[in-house]
Amino acid sequence: MREIVLDTETTGFEPSDGHRIVEIGCVELMDHFPTGKTFQRYLNPDRDMPPEAERVHGITGAFLADKPRFPEIAEAFLQFLGDAPLVIHNASFDLKFVNAELDRIGGERIPAARAIDTIEMAKSKLPGVRYSLDELCKRFGIDLSAREKHGALLDAELTAQVYLELIGGRQKRLLLAPADDAAAATVDENRPARTRPAPLPPLLTAAEREAHAYFVRRELGEGAVWNWG
Repeated sequence: MREIVLDTETTGFEPSDGHRIVEIGCVELMDHFPTGKTFQRYLNPDRDMPPEAERVHGITGAFLADKPRFPEIAEAFLQFLGDAPLVIHNASFDLKFVNAELDRIGGERIPAARAIDTIEMAKSKLPGVRYSLDELCKRFGIDLSAREKHGALLDAELTAQVYLELIGGRQKRLLLAPADDAAAATVDENRPARTRPAPLPPLLTAAEREAHAYFVRRELGEGAVWNWG
């Protein structure tokens, strides 16, 4: 099963107020494990960068001046997504920006049903905790040392790790990896059988054993398996 973890950085909170995407980052998962394939683009938003947004992700208007616009990367972006489910932290935020960009080029919108929201997963599995990406990473012991600022590709990679923790991905890998199974089989084959120094005492009383023997003789006859050997 192929899944894409997606994140965006923007100039603000609402595309309806003229805010735009300035970075897209995606990470590919196959059967819930990262393949190493990623998609990342910075985008020229054709507008200024508000100081409050720059403080969050550190991306300046000058840096974006020579970057491509969304229509120039749309085909490559959609090809990378394919028809895979999209794993997103706070899916409604990123989808409204992606769909606003798709609307501008007359593209087909991405339905909300296609998204797997890690915030909603965390609310279901970890009620009462804080659901920011930073807080979930800290809860699961995920390294945040590289996250001085927000970044779409970095945050997609962190979201992928959180997602794997929420679905038990690490444990699944340990249980299902073929190499682990083969190693376990080799160990079992070469390990000497362990025997008890003395048999455990029977739990049946003498009366219970006699009652069972009577039942076998009466109901099952001499050919019953209990009489073999």
